[in-house]
Amino acid sequence: MFNLWWGVLFGIVQFALFLACYRLFGRVGLFAWVGVATVLANLQVVKTIEMLGLVMTLGNITYASIYMATDLLNERHGREEAKRAVWFGFFFLFASTLVMQLALVFRPDASSLEMQTAMETVFGLAPRVAAGSLAAYLVSQVLDVHLFSRLRRRYAAHGQFWIRILGSTLVSQFVDTLVFCTIAFAGVFEAAIWVDILVTTYLIKFVVSGAGTPVLYIARSFRDTEGLWHRLGRKDG
Repeated sequence: MFNLWWGVLFGIVQFALFLACYRLFGRVGLFAWVGVATVLANLQVVKTIEMLGLVMTLGNITYASIYMATDLLNERHGREEAKRAVWFGFFFLFASTLVMQLALVFRPDASSLEMQTAMETVFGLAPRVAAGSLAAYLVSQVLDVHLFSRLRRRYAAHGQFWIRILGSTLVSQFVDTLVFCTIAFAGVFEAAIWVDILVTTYLIKFVVSGAGTPVLYIARSFRDTEGLWHRLGRKDG
């Protein structure tokens, strides 16, 4: 039960930071959040935990917050801004992956062998895992932006925001999970184990997406879309 309650606290902290980032820095803050979350989620994913009898990887809450950021951008700033954020995050993910793979090639001296081993554990992604992560992110995020825009035209009422959020996110996150598990794990695990990984991973993302919906309603209620920091900067000027 410890992991369950710690997971709840973990989610609350991240949702609070998400809201603070948007409140303080507005649209720019959402771009920054996407960049940071893509990197953090891919660091967390190397750690597995057990919760409610299910073995899962960390990173699902952080990764789900990326969809929250692009959906909020799409809602308040338009489709093109959401697409820019997707490519912004993809560049951060690609750049951080490439730079750290190059960094691991350096030969460590005797005093840092232990650190080299730790870095290899965290950053030494197998080629299939790295490719799966990059492909899943790009395909699912582009799909999410497209679906949200279509749902926004069909369900345009202010109170139908939740339909736009869940309708786009739940489909795109399934595609994300399917693409990643196929590229990274197909043929590595038996079919039954592969299906278990697919189902449990998507289930956690489903729960997180539902929990994040009220957070997006709060964020949408913020009137200053440029953030408090921008307002303070104008006053100082």
